Amino acid sequence: MHLLLVEDDNLVAQGLCRSLRQEGYSVEHSATVKHALQCLGSGEIELVILDLGLPDGDGSQILKHIKAQKKVIPVVILTARSSIDDKVQGLDMGADDYLAKPFEPAELFARLRVASRRVNQAQSSLLQCGEVTMDTSAHSVTLSDELLSLPRKEYMLLKALLENQGRVQSKQQLENKLYQWGEEVGSNTIEVHIHHLRKKFPSDFIKTLRGIGYVVGKR
Repeated sequence: MHLLLVEDDNLVAQGLCRSLRQEGYSVEHSATVKHALQCLGSGEIELVILDLGLPDGDGSQILKHIKAQKKVIPVVILTARSSIDDKVQGLDMGADDYLAKPFEPAELFARLRVASRRVNQAQSSLLQCGEVTMDTSAHSVTLSDELLSLPRKEYMLLKALLENQGRVQSKQQLENKLYQWGEEVGSNTIEVHIHHLRKKFPSDFIKTLRGIGYVVGKR
């Protein structure tokens, strides 16, 4: 899951980024309202940990932006503001949860899992295109009811394509979904994964638009 951590304390942010990645999240870090809004504009963020006291504004601006866009993105507020009034205000603005600092990482991770489950339960776990079916809750892929075994990166790449059926995904968009922020990626890494996937599916399942990107399903 692609997570945005909005936190202006670098020491806290570094420790959280490391721990979140160990938990399996792909993490982007923002220290300002402006940069956080830019990250959200990519359309790839699936979960947000939000501090409120930021150097260029209040984190509530980011929360209001997410809700105004009507995006299904869980938001967990993580802040030093610990009064009951602050908590009520944050939840009333649309946050999925509110955790005051200081905090225990294990509790934060549990709250993230709960927030994610609420969204996942409201959405179908099945992604289907022709004879290909992915069950995201079971992490399984079948072709004509035959179970396939896919390495993690190939599974993530296929999921990104199935979630955007009929919409071309650029190489950069796919890299952002597969790799951590700042992680070194080979120039032909996506092409290699696509090549391996094509060996397991019908030849015309993944279409290439030369110089643009890749797509599954009808455009």
